[in-house]
Amino acid sequence: MPFNSREFVRNLFAASQTSSGGRKCPSNLSADDEPRLTFAVIGDWGRQGSPDQRRVARQMGIVCERDKAAFVVSVGDNFYERGVTSLDDSHWQQSFETVYDAPSLQIPWYVTLGNHDYAGLCQPQLEYGETHSRWILPARYYSQVYQVTPAMQLECFFLDTCPFVNEYQNNPELSDVSFQDPKAQLDWLDSSLSASRAEWKLVFGHHPTYSSGLAHGNQPEIIQHVLPILEKHHVQAYFAGHDHDLEHLKLDRLDLIVSGAGSEHRPMQNPPTSPFSRSCSGFVMASVGENNMHVRFFDGEGDNLYSANVVHDLVD
Repeated sequence: MPFNSREFVRNLFAASQTSSGGRKCPSNLSADDEPRLTFAVIGDWGRQGSPDQRRVARQMGIVCERDKAAFVVSVGDNFYERGVTSLDDSHWQQSFETVYDAPSLQIPWYVTLGNHDYAGLCQPQLEYGETHSRWILPARYYSQVYQVTPAMQLECFFLDTCPFVNEYQNNPELSDVSFQDPKAQLDWLDSSLSASRAEWKLVFGHHPTYSSGLAHGNQPEIIQHVLPILEKHHVQAYFAGHDHDLEHLKLDRLDLIVSGAGSEHRPMQNPPTSPFSRSCSGFVMASVGENNMHVRFFDGEGDNLYSANVVHDLVD
C-alpha cells in the first residue's frame, strides 16, 4: 500500500506520555517499584570523537550509571564515513573505545549495521567481539533473550536493514549488500517472532519505517516488508536510526522510536507530525517492566526532553 502522509497523520495515535519539560537527568518516569530492565539506544555515532559525539557519550554514561543500564543497543552507522577496513582500523579506538569509556558503558553493546558500515567492511565488525567482549555482533541479524522478572522475558531482535533498501542494490560503494538475502532474513524474523515465548518483543534496525527527518524520511521498503511482520506478531516497539534526530511515533499499537542522533543532528519537518520530534543530538533510554516500558529521550546536555509509556499489549 503506498504511503499517504495525510492518512498517516490522521491515523497517528497520541502516545500515552509524560512530558518532562527538559529537566536535567530526572528520576524514573514513574514511582513504581517493579523490577525493570534498562538499556540505552544510540545510532549514527562514530565520528572519531567529534565534540558532539563526546557530549552525547558523556551524558549517556551519566544516565546509564544512575539507572543501572544492563546494555546498550547501537542502531547502526557505527563508523563514518566509510565504516572500518580491518580489526586494526583507528576508528575502533578513536570512535568507540576512547569515547564510550565511562565505567557505566563497559556493558554489552548489541550492534546493528547501517549503510555507512556497509561502505567499509562489515566482516571486521562481525569479528571484533571475539576479542572485545562488550561488542556483540555475532551475525548480521540475531536475537537475544533477557529475563526481566522470574515470570517475564524480553526478546530483542536485531536486523540488518540495508539489504531491504532498493537503492543499495548494485551500488559499487556498498558492494556487500547485494550478497545478502533479504527474503531469508524476513523468513527468520517471521518464524523467530512466532516461536518467541517472551512477553516483550522489541525489534531494532538501522532504517526506520516512518520518520519526519528531512534527510531521509519514510523508508518504503521497511514499511512494505518489515512493518507487516511487526504488526502480525504484536511487537511493542521498533527502534531505528538513519535520520539524525530523535522521534517517537505511534502507529496503532506499535511504537516507532528513532534514535539516530549520536553525533550529529539534521532538520525535521515543521510543524511536527508525531507526538515528539526534535532536531538535536542525543540518545534514548528504555526501561522494561511487567506492565509497561518507559522511554526517555535525552539531548547532549543531559536534559530529558520527552518521556512516554509503551504499554504491554497482551492481545494474541
